[in-house]
Amino acid sequence: MIERLSVYSTESQDPYRNLAIELGLTMAVEPGECILFLWQNRKTVVIGKNQNCWRECRVSELEAAGGHLARRLSGGGAVFHDLGNLNFTFCVREEDEDVPRQMEVILRAVRGLGIEAAMSGRNDLTAQGRKFSGNAFCRSGGRCCHHGTLLVDVDRREMERYLNVRAEKLRSNGVESVRSRTVNLKELCPGLTIPALKSALAEAFAQTYGLPAVELPDSRVDWSEVERWEAQFASWEWKYGRRIAFQNEIERRFPWGGISIGFNVEAGVIREARVYSDAMDESFPSELEKLLTGCRYDTGDIVSKLDGLSAEPGEIVRDIKEFILSAL
Repeated sequence: MIERLSVYSTESQDPYRNLAIELGLTMAVEPGECILFLWQNRKTVVIGKNQNCWRECRVSELEAAGGHLARRLSGGGAVFHDLGNLNFTFCVREEDEDVPRQMEVILRAVRGLGIEAAMSGRNDLTAQGRKFSGNAFCRSGGRCCHHGTLLVDVDRREMERYLNVRAEKLRSNGVESVRSRTVNLKELCPGLTIPALKSALAEAFAQTYGLPAVELPDSRVDWSEVERWEAQFASWEWKYGRRIAFQNEIERRFPWGGISIGFNVEAGVIREARVYSDAMDESFPSELEKLLTGCRYDTGDIVSKLDGLSAEPGEIVRDIKEFILSAL
């Protein structure tokens, strides 16, 4: 049960530093505590843990314009950050996680600004039918991280310029472009500023839990570990990974997200498999890669391996089996 609320805000606009601070706060959270972290990144595309950066982002164009590519620890899809966007993170122990209550903090803050807001699907928040916040989740070592974006005054032309949102995904949402399915909160609340939204979030945080929200001291964070994690998030290996020429690559989109599987086959055996996905479950793609490596390149053998796959929601395993049977 949550008994203590802490708020931490940073002036850093460096995506690798901020991801490292977020991890540091998640590791520092104590039983019965919920930490709300507020942060911003300058021009950055942040992709989910299991995404193929070259498919999700116009990487060369972004970096030529002085932007950054970053890969987070959670699943889900790619998002664009600039200084018109405010990011939030809830850090809690696993036994204290309460996603509906955490979502209520955001909804209460936005409604307090006079904007009618609602949940849409499992991880989006909308106003007037358009998305202003996407959320993602990561659970590891008994700790949980729930983070998301808040579009305040984002340059949506830049967002559309750098994100490779596939037509299939747009069609599944019944819209024609990134811009047409998103909305800046400033459009609905003229004059809204980032500092004002931060204040509204801190107030809603306290109101939702019925507890005072106090500033978290820097001493609670292991800054030597933050430095190490920052270097990892900024590394080429973490951001891009190895780009491999596959002999076969198949992809499909489902209600829970898209999946792409690449097979490197030698003498009828899968020597290497790479799985990319924007599903919210961040753990199953790497698990699936291990299950497929060393397996015979045979639909029956591949499908039988999937019985050992744990994924949420449960229909992921069923859908991948049907997908492989129809695609190979």
